[in-house]
Amino acid sequence: MTDKLALNEHPIHDIIRSRWSPRAFDARPVEQEKLLSLLEAARWAPSSYNYQPWSFIVATKDDPLEYSRLLSTLVEFNQGWAKNAPVLILAVARVRADDGKTNRHAFHDVGLAIENLVIQATALGLSVHQIAGFNADGARELYQIPEDYEAVTVLTVGYPGDPQSLPDGLRERELAPRVRKPLKEFVFTGQWGSVSPLLNV
Repeated sequence: MTDKLALNEHPIHDIIRSRWSPRAFDARPVEQEKLLSLLEAARWAPSSYNYQPWSFIVATKDDPLEYSRLLSTLVEFNQGWAKNAPVLILAVARVRADDGKTNRHAFHDVGLAIENLVIQATALGLSVHQIAGFNADGARELYQIPEDYEAVTVLTVGYPGDPQSLPDGLRERELAPRVRKPLKEFVFTGQWGSVSPLLNV
């Protein structure tokens, strides 16, 4: 287990500083009340027109069959480390509204719900790693996800584990400092690429 505080240039909340995405997880189960707390945090995320387009399919190691099913949607590389996390969550977005129109904000809003979940997890001493490497079509078939919905990501949730438990390549990434682009690369004013005067400090 390791702390990887953000090397922030401006003040941010300690929870944000300490949030990161490990691949090493401890075998300790996540208590039901804590897992419900994460889902409750996601429930209270903002969304366009309060549409709340998120759904979550949850699998824990308390139910090995369901856990194995959800794990099987991950690509082989991710299965190798994710299998140690005690909780897997498939996040799904409703991409079409009741009137049949595409909800172009659905993935954005699901992302907001997930960030609420992640921040709540961090506050409770848990870690979350979001996984893009999974078979969305396979997940649709496996869980009979309706046509108006799309699988977005799979989350691993658990208590942080020992980086030494990971194979060499992943262990190095686990222990490496966190890196982010400087603000000047993505904060503009006036026109695209024109660095905002806010940053002239």
